[in-house]
Amino acid sequence: MEECIFCKIVAGEINSNIVYEDDKVIAFKDINPEAPIHHLIIPKKHIPTLLDLQEDDKELIGHIYLVASKIAQDEGIAEDGFRVVSNCNEAGGQSVYHIHYHLLGGRNLQWPPG
Repeated sequence: MEECIFCKIVAGEINSNIVYEDDKVIAFKDINPEAPIHHLIIPKKHIPTLLDLQEDDKELIGHIYLVASKIAQDEGIAEDGFRVVSNCNEAGGQSVYHIHYHLLGGRNLQWPPG
């Protein structure tokens, strides 16, 4: 966890462009956006991958989706539509091993994503 870049953001050791924060999560603008709106929503609790989720994390994950909805509304993309994506492990596209959710919107998103 000491090497985790997202834990350093949570701890305030690395600056980020924060769009939302509460006692459970923090959301900030992605430094390499793939859409006009591209934010990362991360739990403050370090959880490496989706495979590491425990039964008592259910409320936290539900909270993350409520935060995604709030941010989408605040950013004005809720009505047109948006996407929430979480990658797991290397072949799934995960590059930072602290679970995180990409909130993407502001343009038409194609399927499949890649």
